[in-house]
Amino acid sequence: MIKVIFVCLGNICRSPMAEFVFKKMIEEEGLQNEIIVSSRGTSYEEEGNPVHYKTREILSKYRIDTKGKYAQRLSDEDLKADYLIAMDENNLYNIKRRLKNNKAEVKRLLEYADEERDIKDPYYTLDFNTTYNDIYKGCKELLKYIKNKHKLL
Repeated sequence: MIKVIFVCLGNICRSPMAEFVFKKMIEEEGLQNEIIVSSRGTSYEEEGNPVHYKTREILSKYRIDTKGKYAQRLSDEDLKADYLIAMDENNLYNIKRRLKNNKAEVKRLLEYADEERDIKDPYYTLDFNTTYNDIYKGCKELLKYIKNKHKLL
């Protein structure tokens, strides 16, 4: 089983959006028995809170439900994942400084789409549409990458 964890600051906007977009893509490809997906935050500030209402709102347009998802902080156990996917440079730094000897591939999501930029935090920009579009693009390319690397379907 390939384990993918998306990471942002609070785990209420970007990383859960990526988690559920990626889960839908995996289901559409019939790969739910090959890839397991979750999301976490690097901060404890939102821990236990539900997904941001605007994230839920935009995902519902695409028939994606986040029911039952509550913010969780990145744990030492999570660091054993195959892929730790950061939404921005700060989260990338926070992940890398906690890693020791680990096999995880650690990158920003848009690097899989050959873009060297962060996914802006809609909590501050209020632009959830741009965030969704960036996450969709990154997830699509990440899935291609994983399928090719692991020779799935």
